[in-house]
Amino acid sequence: MATVLTRPLDRLADFPAIPAGWAYLDTAATAQKPRPVIGAITAAYGETYATVHRGVYARSADMTLAFEASRERVAQFIGAGSAAEIVFVRGATEAINLVAQSWGDTHLKAGDRILLSTLEHHSNIVPWQLLRDRTGIEIDVAPLTADGRIDLDAAEAMLTPAHKLVALAHVSNVLGSLLDVRRAADLAHAVGAKLLVDGCQAVPRLPVDMAGLGCDFYVFSGHKLYGPTGVGVLWARPEILESMPPWQGGGSMIDKVSFEKTTYLPAPARFEAGTPHIVGVLGLHAAIDYVEGIGLDAIHAHETALVRATRAALSAINSVTLFGPEDSAGIVSFAIRGVHPHDIGTILDEAQVAIRAGHHCAQPLMAHLGVDATARASFGVYNSAADVAALVKGIERVTRIFG
Repeated sequence: MATVLTRPLDRLADFPAIPAGWAYLDTAATAQKPRPVIGAITAAYGETYATVHRGVYARSADMTLAFEASRERVAQFIGAGSAAEIVFVRGATEAINLVAQSWGDTHLKAGDRILLSTLEHHSNIVPWQLLRDRTGIEIDVAPLTADGRIDLDAAEAMLTPAHKLVALAHVSNVLGSLLDVRRAADLAHAVGAKLLVDGCQAVPRLPVDMAGLGCDFYVFSGHKLYGPTGVGVLWARPEILESMPPWQGGGSMIDKVSFEKTTYLPAPARFEAGTPHIVGVLGLHAAIDYVEGIGLDAIHAHETALVRATRAALSAINSVTLFGPEDSAGIVSFAIRGVHPHDIGTILDEAQVAIRAGHHCAQPLMAHLGVDATARASFGVYNSAADVAALVKGIERVTRIFG
């Protein structure tokens, strides 16, 4: 087996939910939580909890300061121009739906077109289909290259002035293939379209910078970034946010309310109706501190080495088919001839190896690959060469069981 970094950047002890001998290889679905994140959540609920943006008492004011400091932290983390460009949502799914329902319903009309790609997660397909059903827009789909990347040459040939939005994944949740976001942005802007990027699989393992990427919308979920569930981020250019109407009504997003008329606060408050996930936002802040304390470059190098070792070992097994590029970012999808991925997952679970088996919310991609499902191993800061060895040993057992 190829040489890889030793046990998880020395971080396994930070993750109390990973017992000794358990290889957790499902980080692309959701990352385990380190002690600093658990501690931040526990302290927020157990010691400092109060509402935000409402109370005049000291505890509430302090919690509001902490909440808004988290917004500042997110802005710094992704290279946003200001904290006012950060909208807190429940996750990337809600962020994309927000864009579709607010920006899409306002700015798009029948005859306009959106360009997606074959490898998109359902969360970056279904909201646009719902928008299509409401407005009469059309959806086009860019193909993939032979090794599973979004084919930007083909996308360039497909784009026309009728295209108003391009929506693509930064890193595929199935194949781990990496998008050249800067080029995608240039192609979209050349025809007058906006670019939305799904960054769920990118932000836990790659440095991102909004100015450098050149996109117009960027979304991600906290729970894939070693943070809590139920919180995520929509970033958009400030002039775009100002052009978008509210998509939900309620407290916190209003300026003045009467039965005759309501006026709304500017972004981001306009899009954050109701009591927010206060503790989740603080947990996200702690998660960002945690990954930046390790260094995203170091995380990416570590995961890349694990992917390289995994692909090298699995490619030596004749009945295994590997999907995606050789340099995939932290994710390896595969199939074993004659074995359903659910059976692979069940047998690996008996060996204390946890993987994902299924269509990964990417059924159009499965159809493109010619399979109903794949098995997927995905890595995090807590994984090591020992986990790769356990995976390979388990797969060898699968092949013996099924002959």
